[in-house]
Amino acid sequence: MAGAILIGADGVRRCPWGLAAPEYQSYHDREWGRPVGSDEGVFEKLCLEGFQSGLSCLTILRKRDGFRRAFAGFDPSAVARFTDTDVARLLADSAIVRHRGKILATIGNARAAVRMWEQGLSLAGLLWSFEAPAGDPRPTVAALPASTPESEAFSRELRRRGFCLVGPTTVYAAMQSLGVVNDHLDGCRFRVVCDDERRAFIRPR
Repeated sequence: MAGAILIGADGVRRCPWGLAAPEYQSYHDREWGRPVGSDEGVFEKLCLEGFQSGLSCLTILRKRDGFRRAFAGFDPSAVARFTDTDVARLLADSAIVRHRGKILATIGNARAAVRMWEQGLSLAGLLWSFEAPAGDPRPTVAALPASTPESEAFSRELRRRGFCLVGPTTVYAAMQSLGVVNDHLDGCRFRVVCDDERRAFIRPR
């Protein structure tokens, strides 16, 4: 069946995309679907998914260290203070995706996150408030949704709070990565790993 579980050279059953490149395998095995509870972690994933729009995930994974250096480790309080000088620096930085609109959106999103903090709110807490009950595992990649009612609602709330580049599909990709949903396929070894971590995970508020 196209897009179904594959068995790697190590004998481990994985989602097929997890065997497409070494960077994918590391991301699939160690990070994708593991629950994240920090505002900085959520901010980073939302920003990187925004940068990925129109590009491959592999491009962003290969530039991830460059993004972290360029955007102060994705600390919203630091990025919120970026100026036009920083924008010019980022547009000249070949270690990242040099797209003015996406750079400006990242800075604006940092400022939106800081405004939430000033109101005593948590970006991670907001994210996890849109967690849906766990459903049955999907058998193939093609069976995974591009968005859900929860991602649509989260997208609306982020936009209401001043975030940009946070459409329902972009937001759902972040939710998958951040462990708010477990979209490892049926039979993937790491679906079980993520389920175990989610059971022990203390949801932020």
